[in-house]
Amino acid sequence: MTISPDQIILLDLGFWALNATVAVTWGIMAMLTLGAWLITRRISDATEISRWQNLLEVLVSGLRDQIAAVSRQQPGRYLPFVGTLFIFILLSNLLHLVPGLIPPTGSLSTTVALALCVFVAVPVFGIAHEGVMAYLRQYMRPTPLMLPFNIISELSRTVALAVRLYGNIMSGTVIAGILLSLAPFVFPVLMQLLGLITGVIQAYIFAILAMVYIASASSVRHGHESATQSEENANG
Repeated sequence: MTISPDQIILLDLGFWALNATVAVTWGIMAMLTLGAWLITRRISDATEISRWQNLLEVLVSGLRDQIAAVSRQQPGRYLPFVGTLFIFILLSNLLHLVPGLIPPTGSLSTTVALALCVFVAVPVFGIAHEGVMAYLRQYMRPTPLMLPFNIISELSRTVALAVRLYGNIMSGTVIAGILLSLAPFVFPVLMQLLGLITGVIQAYIFAILAMVYIASASSVRHGHESATQSEENANG
């Protein structure tokens, strides 16, 4: 039984091979790019808007609300990155509903790449929000002795992000394959529904965890500003 799209080779030139993971991932990216262009090219602020624009506005509003609730900051700067992560993972996870396709998130290489994006985004957003020195000082809190442990923590949560998403999607594919092979006329609808729910939940969890990590890297100045504002209000 094929449980990873890495095992499906679509084109082999000897020195280079194209597997299903790469092909489907690029297909999803092309689909998202084309879909975004088609929906936004005629975007309107009129009273009557298209169904697709309405769906897009609901999605963006929901993402903004979730980001604001998690980060306690303005969501605008984080929305493009976290929103893209969520939509890409969601669409990837839902591909198991298409007969013959295995989600690219069922490949460890895909989930590691996504986790590395978060790993890079955390210091990028943190430095942009706080400055280099203020961000780096976080690794030496509460004492400089914590530096190696804080670095290990950064690395371990990146590994955890990758393995969590991969494990959940891969295990779901394996269980579905076993049950469908045992009782192909009894379990298909139930497993499809279960897979749909799991795919949505895992996309949401990955995006929320990414936002938590990014928000924690940008929290020092935000906390200082809040404290200063409270002091001013008390003195005023």
